[in-house]
Amino acid sequence: MKKVAIVMGSKSDLSVVKPAYEVLTAFNVECAVRVLSAHRTPTIAADFAANARAGGYGVIIAAAGKAAHLAGVIAGHTTLPVIGLPVKSSTMDGLDSLLSVVQMPSGVPVATVAINGAENAGLLAVQMLAIDNSELADKLAAYKKDMQKKVLADDEIIMSLVNAK
Repeated sequence: MKKVAIVMGSKSDLSVVKPAYEVLTAFNVECAVRVLSAHRTPTIAADFAANARAGGYGVIIAAAGKAAHLAGVIAGHTTLPVIGLPVKSSTMDGLDSLLSVVQMPSGVPVATVAINGAENAGLLAVQMLAIDNSELADKLAAYKKDMQKKVLADDEIIMSLVNAK
């Protein structure tokens, strides 16, 4: 199975990317976590992206705050799907990060999740890998079935509380 790389612009982003790592490990997807900066280590980030496919990766999650150029730099140097994870910062509550990640030029797509939306970034990476991996697709189906059961159980509780009056 292909691996997933999680790259972040700063080690301070670790707490934000942790849910993506947890999702990937729950689905038994091997992943690597790196600190690579679009601005402070641009050639190293570009080299990592350019060689990611050969390194066995299938998807890259790139998390960054403020200027948040990391996902774009990574996407510019690979043909792998890149998921941008905007990190909430003290500036504009992360809106600056979101706009930097989502507003990519034509020809350089980056899938983008919500600000601090690491869980969805991990799930999206799993879905991408599951395109040609039936075992992973079955795990995703079971995951979605479990979510449905939880919501329906909550629905029963709410209906019984409301209808009891």
